[in-house]
Amino acid sequence: MAAAAMVVGAGCAENKQADKEMKELIILHAGSLSVPFRDVSRAFNELYPNVTIKAEAAGSRDTARKVSDLGRSCDVLGSADYVVIDNLLIPDHAAYSIQFATNEMIIAYTDRSTHADRIDSHNWPEVLLSEGVLVGRSDPNRDPCGYRTVMVFQLSERHYKTPGLEEKLTERAGPKYIRPKETDLLALLESGEIDYLFIYRSVAEQHGLRIVTLPDEVNLKSTAFADHYGQATIEVTGKRPGEMITRTGAPMVYGVTIPHNCENRDLAKAWVELLLSETGRAIMERNGQPAVAPARTAQFDRLPERLKPYCTKAGDDG
Repeated sequence: MAAAAMVVGAGCAENKQADKEMKELIILHAGSLSVPFRDVSRAFNELYPNVTIKAEAAGSRDTARKVSDLGRSCDVLGSADYVVIDNLLIPDHAAYSIQFATNEMIIAYTDRSTHADRIDSHNWPEVLLSEGVLVGRSDPNRDPCGYRTVMVFQLSERHYKTPGLEEKLTERAGPKYIRPKETDLLALLESGEIDYLFIYRSVAEQHGLRIVTLPDEVNLKSTAFADHYGQATIEVTGKRPGEMITRTGAPMVYGVTIPHNCENRDLAKAWVELLLSETGRAIMERNGQPAVAPARTAQFDRLPERLKPYCTKAGDDG
């Protein structure tokens, strides 16, 4: 892949040395990054065929806690919300979070879902609250998709001017069908055990599911509605046992970092460089996750020199 080869040209000597000495790269990531990160790793292996990449998916907050609480070795960590890195890893376990891709909330379903023949972007609250309809979502304390789903409920109550809608949707998407991460629910949806699932658009498209798009006032996609999203809040668990932190609605942005306990730092920097490059951005776009280009970070001065050309300071037009 010529484009990928160009990415690492500047650090060629460094890369070759790293390839000789380091043979394994551990990547912990959000479930919704499974497909694009797999594709980035395949492109990476074209450049480093002797490197074994071990990837492990989980909810983003669980992923961060594998490093912060369990001391798991990690070379690259990808989160569905860069704020997870900021809140749970910086400064003790990571120095920066790089904002590199976006997404949006949708409702996924299949042909066998109850009322699949009539649900649309306008009547979905009525359909989901119909008798017998089963709805799944992920755990807000373990996965950004989980707390974003609750924010969608709050914003929908405001948008549709329906008092009590948040409470009704929360009750309908009750604990029986809450899982650690949103991708854990795909099998339940595809088998017909649940009818609808609140999930990221990219994941639904990657799995060929039917989708109900949500208004921009609700879907947490549009920067134009950033202030509006900020009206949605939820309390989730913090760094320490018993601690709670407030998550506030915002346009969704994914984050990546190289933790302090990274054992293969040169290879990790090369992998993240590929992710942020034109090649990596094309992979993200192809998998339904628009890339942030250039990537953004609030910790620009802490970035490895090798990654700075691909990034700009958060809030800077570049």
